[in-house]
Amino acid sequence: MAFVVQIINLLSQLITLLVILHIILSYFMSPYHAVRRAVDSIVEPLLAPIRRIMPQTGMLDFSPMVLIILVQIVARLLIGLLIAS
Repeated sequence: MAFVVQIINLLSQLITLLVILHIILSYFMSPYHAVRRAVDSIVEPLLAPIRRIMPQTGMLDFSPMVLIILVQIVARLLIGLLIAS
């Protein structure tokens, strides 16, 4: 059981770090750079549904922040369910 909790924590931290890296790379790297394309191929499919639901806010994109919050909430819920059972 503790192993599954550690895996869930690791995955949530990994996704969070990838989203933050995606944000940072979008400011400094060309969209055609291999590293950025690799990170984008992981993060963009997670951001796309959130962007379809959220209203446009001009130049600001809040979808990465929403994704990080959702990942953390889901991870805590899963861990809570595993520990309770």
